[in-house]
Amino acid sequence: MNTHSLYQVPDKYTGLKHGGAIAIGYMPAAVTFGFLAQSTGLTFMEAVMMSTFVFAGAAQYTALGLISAGTGALEIIITTFVLNIRHLLMSASLNEKAEASHPVIKAGYAFGITDEVFAVTSTNNGPIPSSYIYSVFLTAYVSWVAFTAAGHSAGDLLPAFLQTSLSFAIYALFLALLLPPLKKSRKVLVLAGTAALFHGILYPFLPEGWAIITAAAAASILIEWAAPNSNREEQPAHE
Repeated sequence: MNTHSLYQVPDKYTGLKHGGAIAIGYMPAAVTFGFLAQSTGLTFMEAVMMSTFVFAGAAQYTALGLISAGTGALEIIITTFVLNIRHLLMSASLNEKAEASHPVIKAGYAFGITDEVFAVTSTNNGPIPSSYIYSVFLTAYVSWVAFTAAGHSAGDLLPAFLQTSLSFAIYALFLALLLPPLKKSRKVLVLAGTAALFHGILYPFLPEGWAIITAAAAASILIEWAAPNSNREEQPAHE
């Protein structure tokens, strides 16, 4: 039997369902971002506009840390580009499965290709309708922006000492993101340590943002040059 003939093309209603699952998962992260944006000093409108125009959790959290450190706008923009450069690959990969559409239509949903949206949409066999991708993206997007607003508003109701203490949650979040890959790969551990060392050396001579960017780029280039295939060597033999 030809299993391909049994495949049902996902429609916009399926997209709403799949996007709803992402929206629920976004709730705690977006609320926390709203909290932290408020404690960092961003106004309600600034926080909501960041979620509206950036729509990238890791980049937004990083931007808060850089803003609190007094980093300039150019450094924040470059850091965001480096963090989100993987989205170019995800968009290119999804484009191979997506149905033929006008470039403007594809450009529209390319904005919404987060890690979660890509993971959900790319698991479908092609051609994937644009209406489905838009349904997944927009459902998740509305959730992220709405819960950012809710988090910022709730932060205004907290006592001042709690608002101040929320700034430490940024560093806790970064550690939570870093620890899982550290456990799986020695290369990531060496990379993180090398970047920290470079940052310590550069910190007295460069502004905070440029020190972070330069340290991360230098460490990545050095480690990849020194051990390009180390991740594959760490895989178990039966794989």
